[in-house]
Amino acid sequence: MTALAVPLWDPGNGQGLRQLAELGLALVLSTLIGWERAAQQKSAGLRTHTLVGIASALMMEVSQHGFSNVLGLENVSFDPSRVAAQIVSGIGFIGGGLIFVRRDAVRGLTTAATVWLTCAIGMACGGGLPILAVAVTAVHFLVVRGYPLLGGRRLSRRAPTAFELRMTYRTGTALLPRLMETCTRQGFRILQVKVERLPGRTDAAAGVLLQLEGAGDTSRLTAELFQDEGVLELETGTTNDDE
Repeated sequence: MTALAVPLWDPGNGQGLRQLAELGLALVLSTLIGWERAAQQKSAGLRTHTLVGIASALMMEVSQHGFSNVLGLENVSFDPSRVAAQIVSGIGFIGGGLIFVRRDAVRGLTTAATVWLTCAIGMACGGGLPILAVAVTAVHFLVVRGYPLLGGRRLSRRAPTAFELRMTYRTGTALLPRLMETCTRQGFRILQVKVERLPGRTDAAAGVLLQLEGAGDTSRLTAELFQDEGVLELETGTTNDDE
C-alpha cells in the first residue's frame, strides 16, 4: 500500500489558514519578546527570539500534520510528542551559548531563559494553544518589566562591581594595611594590590593600585579613605579586563 497524494493547500492536512494564523501569532509574540530583549541590549535580541519562536511553531506544525499521509499505512506508528521533546533539547544549545561566567559571577541566565520561554511560546502557537501562548507572553513582560519595580532596583544596587582604586599615600606610617582593612570593612574584596614608588616626588610617598570587587557603596568608601591624613591623592576607575 502506498501513501495517497494530497492537495498542496489542504486545511485538514496542516496547510491552511489556521496553521498560517498560528505561525503568524508565533511571529508576533516572539517579536514582542525579542524587541524587549533588544531594548535591554542583550546578546540575544529581536532576530534571535523571533527566529526561535517561529521555528518552534513550524516544528510543532510538522509534528502534528507533517506525517498524516503515512499514518494510515500498515506497520506505521508515530508519536508527535517526540518532535516536541527534541525541540526542547535542541534549544538548550542556544541557551547554553548565552551563559558565561566572569569573576565567579554568572551572566546571561535571564536571556537564556527568555530564549527557552520563546521556544515554548512558539510550540504553543504551533500546537494550537493560542490563549496559553498569549498568556505566557504577558507573564514574560510582567516578570522582566514588573519585578524590577518590586525589588530589582535594590538587588541591582547590591550586585558586585569591580573597579580600580589608585592612591598616593605617605610611607613609613603603616598606612596601607589600615586602608586595606577599611576596604574590606566596607564590603569590598581585594583582588590585587600593586605598590610602586614615586621617584618624582620630594616627599616620602608611594602609589598603590587596588583592584576591588564588592557590593558596597564606592562613594562612601572613597570618602572614608580620603579623610585619612596620610592619603594624598585618590581616584577611581573601571578595571581593564580582557577576559
